Amino acid sequence: METAPIELAAAFDLERLTRDFYDDPYPTYHALRTHEPIKRLRNGGYFLTRYDDLVEVYKNTTLFSSDKKREFAPKYGDSLLFEHHTTSLVFNDPPAHTRVRRLITGALSPRAIAGMEPDLIALVDRLLDRMAAKGTVDLIEDFAAAIPIEVIGNLLGIPHDERGPLRDWSLAILGALEPVIGPETFARGNDSIRDFIAYLETLIARRRANPGDPERDVLTKLIQGDGGGERLSAGELLHNCIFLLNAGHETTTNLIGNGLVALAAHPAEKQRLIAQPGLVRTAVEEILRYESSNQLGNRITTADVEIGGVAMPANTSLTLCIGAANRDPEHFPDPDRFDVARSPNRHLAFATGPHQCAGMALARLEGAIALRRFLARFPNYALAGAPTRGGRVRFRGYLQAPCRI
Repeated sequence: METAPIELAAAFDLERLTRDFYDDPYPTYHALRTHEPIKRLRNGGYFLTRYDDLVEVYKNTTLFSSDKKREFAPKYGDSLLFEHHTTSLVFNDPPAHTRVRRLITGALSPRAIAGMEPDLIALVDRLLDRMAAKGTVDLIEDFAAAIPIEVIGNLLGIPHDERGPLRDWSLAILGALEPVIGPETFARGNDSIRDFIAYLETLIARRRANPGDPERDVLTKLIQGDGGGERLSAGELLHNCIFLLNAGHETTTNLIGNGLVALAAHPAEKQRLIAQPGLVRTAVEEILRYESSNQLGNRITTADVEIGGVAMPANTSLTLCIGAANRDPEHFPDPDRFDVARSPNRHLAFATGPHQCAGMALARLEGAIALRRFLARFPNYALAGAPTRGGRVRFRGYLQAPCRI
């Protein structure tokens, strides 16, 4: 028997999620938005599901901090996971966030991203050629996951024969960000950071000895700084290289994989996009809204505040539910409908405010080229069985999606 929305909202526990929730969280998100939009959690924090509440928090970095030292200390202890996740760009406040972000966005300038397009098209076409020879493929392993690994590998100048471990390292490190983790997940994440740092130390030493073109080589740009004396420390350089791989890999893999699965499940929208390939950019935005690659964000209050009429003391942890906000009917008419031409579409998949994703232009470019060229090549593709979800709440995507092309 289907659970009533008010009961779904009352029973919601971020630390004890059901299998149904992992498969389809949206009924629960709808119930929470309707009945408990600012849900008190067992740990004393709050789970926010309304679009306007998320925007308020995102835009005020004074009252709502991204610094995770207090939150991650009991979870990770004195570990590499703690060091990494409290050093990388996304989990810092100004001025440290501003300084690091300026260097990273300088390396991902519009000119630099535009220069990537020919190589990106060639990469996608090579993958499509390999898939055509196979007939039955996995949309994730053979396509969606292969694209961002190569793009980030190129950005950091990682030789092709050294890219093998990158995806597994990324999955292990990001897997440790789940609300609740066991000792195996903790150990795997820690080991992956250790191995990644060891590799990067060698790569950085080689790059210092033989610098690349800072207009195209992000690692050289980060090593050399902004030319005005602003440089990353040794630790900041290592951990933000890991962050670039993780942020650019997992979310873009999910964007492409979620998009192809959603189009297969909505054949009328798929045919519409094939007939009107110029809709690919609005289609990318709709995929980001409809199945947000990153479902959750976090902040902590720095003073006594009130959100949506709920008073909260300083040091209250907030979980921002991007997946729920992106289906808020106050901002998205008929929010559960997948519409490749939806406009306007001011989703929060890339957040907003000072922490808006620094690599969003690159992700959009990867998504648009991947979808457009895949549909042109394989317009009659169809899933060859049920796709397998990644089994995580923070990052929503697929581990496998068998497909006949």
